[in-house]
Amino acid sequence: MREFWVSSGHHLTRRAEGGGLLVTDELLLAYLARPELVPPPEACDAERALHAALLADPRRPVTEAEIAALGDPDARENWRFMIAFRDRLAGAPTIEAAYLDLARRGAGPIPPIFLNQLVHLILRNALDEADDPYVLRAAELFFRPQRASLHEGALLLADAEIVEAHEAERPRSPLLAMFGESAEASLDVLDDGNAWTYWSRSDAHTMALNLGTNPKARAGLARAIERFVAHLLNETVTVEPIAEMRDPDWRWFTGLDAEATRLGNALWRGDDLSEEEASRIVALFRLSFADASRVEPKVGDRPVYLILAMGADKTVRMKPQNLITGLPLVETARAA
Repeated sequence: MREFWVSSGHHLTRRAEGGGLLVTDELLLAYLARPELVPPPEACDAERALHAALLADPRRPVTEAEIAALGDPDARENWRFMIAFRDRLAGAPTIEAAYLDLARRGAGPIPPIFLNQLVHLILRNALDEADDPYVLRAAELFFRPQRASLHEGALLLADAEIVEAHEAERPRSPLLAMFGESAEASLDVLDDGNAWTYWSRSDAHTMALNLGTNPKARAGLARAIERFVAHLLNETVTVEPIAEMRDPDWRWFTGLDAEATRLGNALWRGDDLSEEEASRIVALFRLSFADASRVEPKVGDRPVYLILAMGADKTVRMKPQNLITGLPLVETARAA
């Protein structure tokens, strides 16, 4: 088995009997090493003491009085977020169970970056035996925002953080210039010729994905969605990329991001999308359940359509929690 996504922290966890990941002290300590939580040189004694106490016992209860005693208001906010997140995480039997709880009951003030990190870790577990770089690169959409750009009729997605890190520099190569990126970033478009390099650079996120004209990229995202749903919901589904929705009897859709949900709701109401709005839809999929008895009767054995879109800033911000709460499963409806 080839290694990938070391930055997910999967090596800090252990598998439970059911296949989920256990919340270990090592994982909690990794959160305490985040720069937002490591006391800076000017930190007060109370903040240093709190951080040291949690390094010694990362599951130690923390009172509101301890947080209120911190001198820096930013530090107080960071620690409130962290302790709320830690308590939700440590209170669940597995990381997968914690994520399901956060998706269904709401994450509250927990920063999105923490949710993305959980998805990163969960997908690393779910795709542990994956051997297709297209599936793995497409799966990065679940936890890393992507910047979209058109190039010779193809819709390309590049890691938004990588693009933004170099936007201020003068672009030198045509491909990198498309994303406002500098030549130092070494951005390649994933194809059959360079797919073998993905394994050594999976944590660098420097490969763009041709979601527009490479069917392997869209199929890769479909496979990643299937694995995510199977791993978290224990539901066998088949996901197929489609070019357009031509179904006079469509009964359900799930937006894979906020913009897709907005556009899907407009279509559901019978509104016509403007050309600009329609251009924001970057991918469509048809999802079918293996066991229709698990599906809400009003949907039955009819397909569920999945919509992925980009925002006005040409960024794709996938919300995988929508696959937890937005599919027409009987159990999902009860859980909600």
